[in-house]
Amino acid sequence: MTSKPGPDPHVSGRTAPDVWEARRSIQDTDGQGRADRDVELPPGQHVVGGFPRFGPHPHQPPPPIPSHPALTISGAVGADWSIPLTDLNDLPQVERIEEFHCVSGWSAVGLQWGGVVFATFYCAVIEPRLVRPVTHLSFRGYDGYVSTVRLGDALADDVLIATRLDGKPLTPKHGAPVRLVSPRQYGYVSTKHLAGVEVHASRPRREHPYDVLTREHPRARVWQEERHPWFPGPMMRRIYRPLIRPTARLSARSLTRQDASAREVDGSEQP
Repeated sequence: MTSKPGPDPHVSGRTAPDVWEARRSIQDTDGQGRADRDVELPPGQHVVGGFPRFGPHPHQPPPPIPSHPALTISGAVGADWSIPLTDLNDLPQVERIEEFHCVSGWSAVGLQWGGVVFATFYCAVIEPRLVRPVTHLSFRGYDGYVSTVRLGDALADDVLIATRLDGKPLTPKHGAPVRLVSPRQYGYVSTKHLAGVEVHASRPRREHPYDVLTREHPRARVWQEERHPWFPGPMMRRIYRPLIRPTARLSARSLTRQDASAREVDGSEQP
């Protein structure tokens, strides 16, 4: 379970009581057998039943995945190379129960993630091939989405390369075949359908420097409500929250279309 954070030295004048909300008893509403539990919710977050599918393209189905998926490592490592995802099985495996906090204001609780601690993967696979000091990492998904994270944040002990959710392999809805999970940062950091990690010696420039509303905070820490780099978190709550329901409907429609297409393909392959 995610532990309560202490005072953050990077937030001047704020102590833990300023960012902790009152303890709440969460009733199981998702039908997946999650036990009732007390959780500490970050400022402005509200629990939802289940674990909705959100992302940068909720109107589109999950991306196609190669038959033999791999993680491509590039950037400040000399030559690029790829690691078959099956190699993750050779690293120590962990199970963690964490919360997931979307920047729009909803939280899913009691999620049991399984996989490899990212710091373990980094030290075993990436660090030996570094050719210069590293400050940031970019995580790219098969859907084209990219999140950029400070090295120190990525090496936190609760950040995972997740291969399982609730004891089962990840489904396309939640980021199969593997995804990043960073519980103390907003969900937009946790890239789904992870395809590659790029290593940087400085923070890379944004691909779309003029978008304002969707600009990500460089730290995205949930307990400091770092929803946006310029505007205060409480203001962004009011902007994001009305988008939750329509986004959820778009996501549900895309999954329905994908399921229908899969049934059509299966039907066409019958003798």
